[in-house]
Amino acid sequence: MSRPIKMIRRAAGFTLVEVLLALTLMSMLLALAYGGLRASTRATEKGQRVLEDSSRIRMAHQFVRKQMNQLLPLAWEVGEQERERSVFYGDARRIRFVAPMPGYLGFGGPQVQELEFVPGEKGYDLVLSHALLQNFEEEFLYEREPIFLLGNIRNASFSFLGVDEEGELTDWMSSWEDLSMLPVSVSVDIEFNEEVYLQWPLLAASVRSDPMGMRGADVEESPYTTTIRKMLQRSGKKQ
Repeated sequence: MSRPIKMIRRAAGFTLVEVLLALTLMSMLLALAYGGLRASTRATEKGQRVLEDSSRIRMAHQFVRKQMNQLLPLAWEVGEQERERSVFYGDARRIRFVAPMPGYLGFGGPQVQELEFVPGEKGYDLVLSHALLQNFEEEFLYEREPIFLLGNIRNASFSFLGVDEEGELTDWMSSWEDLSMLPVSVSVDIEFNEEVYLQWPLLAASVRSDPMGMRGADVEESPYTTTIRKMLQRSGKKQ
């Protein structure tokens, strides 16, 4: 009777092969669970980044568009002659203009503002500098650190739409030559680095100001609807 009992007790244990197989299966299950958890974490982090990028891009887009819509034909610098007045400066990387600031930033009336694409940690950054128009001096713009608006920019440029001597809209220009007049429209094109999963929405903001300030006193004003239609056509060509 004792011999069969010993055989039963031996059969109740696990062989080394069975233990190794169990450990292997357990390792595979843990690896799959860890992979799923890691993928879920990455998806959550990516979704969070997309939400943050979307909010930041939307806020910067709205701010820039609003400021472009509020350009004022006020000079921050006036020369000896009547036409020697600086109302708007623009090139591919920087624009300077006069406009009211948002309530949480503005005080004391219109301000000279400068939007510029400057080298940052990851490509270019879009920053804003501003100073009061009253008693304005060049160095006032740079007395404090500029306000950061947007980063992770691979390539960016400003372009400008004006009118010719006959009152017809010109092509989009990469620089604004006549500092004494406002452009009809300002376009801002931005391309982000690959780590940003969103695109910059089309921004071609019309200047809602006195036509005399945009085109000069010697040019007859064209109907507003015609101007907007032509501007949209040229925006389509630019695309």
